Amino acid sequence: MADGKVSLPYKQFLGYEKGEDGLPKIVESEAKIIRIIFHLYLEGKTPSAIAKQLVEQGIPSPAGKKNWQVATVRSILSNEKYKGDALLQKGFTVDFLTKKRKVNKGEVPQYYVQNSHPAIIIPDEFDAVQAEMERRRQLGRPCSCNSPFSAKIVCGECGGYYGSKVWGSNTKYHRVIWRCNDKYKGGKKCDSPHVTEDEIKRRFLTAFNTLMGGRDELLENCRLAREVLCDCTAIDKEIEELRRESEIVAELARSAIYENARTATNEKNEEYLQRYSRITERISSLEAQRLKRRDKAKLLENFIRDIQIRPLVLDEFDEKLWIAMVDKTKLLSDGRMQFYFKDGSCVEA
Repeated sequence: MADGKVSLPYKQFLGYEKGEDGLPKIVESEAKIIRIIFHLYLEGKTPSAIAKQLVEQGIPSPAGKKNWQVATVRSILSNEKYKGDALLQKGFTVDFLTKKRKVNKGEVPQYYVQNSHPAIIIPDEFDAVQAEMERRRQLGRPCSCNSPFSAKIVCGECGGYYGSKVWGSNTKYHRVIWRCNDKYKGGKKCDSPHVTEDEIKRRFLTAFNTLMGGRDELLENCRLAREVLCDCTAIDKEIEELRRESEIVAELARSAIYENARTATNEKNEEYLQRYSRITERISSLEAQRLKRRDKAKLLENFIRDIQIRPLVLDEFDEKLWIAMVDKTKLLSDGRMQFYFKDGSCVEA
C-alpha cells in the first residue's frame, strides 16, 4: 500500500475491470451508470430516489441484483476511486484468526494515491457531490432535495425552507414558483414573497459576480482561515499524549485486576476504569473536532480552487457552481436575497 498499488474488488465494483497492466480499467457500459448516479444527485435527487429510479430503469446493481440498496448508492457517491484517486487501508483486520475487520480511524497508516487510474467522474463534479452530501448531512433532518434549490433557500421571516409549488396546473398559466413551506403554518401567515427559478439564477449571478469583484482579497482570507481555523497540530498532540496515558492506565488496571484476585477488593480497579473511560471520551471528542476541522479545510480548499478557475464575470448559471459555492440563501420579506457562500461571505442581491 505504501508503494501506491491499487486493487479493487472487481466482481462487485461497478465501472472498472482489471486491465492488462494490472490497474483498474474503465468499463464504459458500467461507467455510464456511475455518471447517471452523480448527475441525478447534483440535480437534487436523494440516494433513495436514485436507487428507485435505477430499479425502474431495469439497471442491475453492482452485485447483479434487480434491487438497489440506498447504502450502495451512497457508497458510490462517496468513493474517491471514481475520480481516479485511491485511499488505501480504509479498514484493517483486527484479528487474523476470526478475520474481524474494523474501520480505520487512525490506528494504522492510510495512503492516498492521486491519479492512480483513469477517472470516471471529473474531480470538480466529484468534489461538488461531496460538498452537497455534507450540506445535506448538516441540515440535521430529512429533506426531499428534488432540486438543486431544495433546502438551500431560507425564509428570512420564519426560518422555514422554501419549496417548489405549481400554479395553474394543466392550464396555459402553468408555472413553478418557490415559496416558504411554513407560510400558512402556526395560525399566522408568513409575509415572505415567492420567487421563480429564473429569478434565483439571475440573482445568484449578480451575487457571485459581486463576490468575484474582490477575488484576490477573498482568496487571501480563505487561505488565512484554512491556516488558522483548520490547524490540527494541538489536537493531534493532545490525542497522542492521551493515548500514551491510556496505555499506562490500562496496564495499571490489569495489575489491579491481578491484585484483586488475591485481596478480593476492586476499589483501585474501579478507579482505573473510570479514569480510562474519561480518557477515551476525551479522545473521541478530540477526534470529532479534528474531523470537523479537516472537513472545513477541505471545503475551503475546494472553494479556493473553484474561485481560481472561474472567470471574473459569470454570464450563465452553473448548477455545479451553485452547489459547490452556496451554503444557503435567505429571502427577506421585502424581496431582497442574501447569498451565504461556503467561505462565510454574505452577498446581497
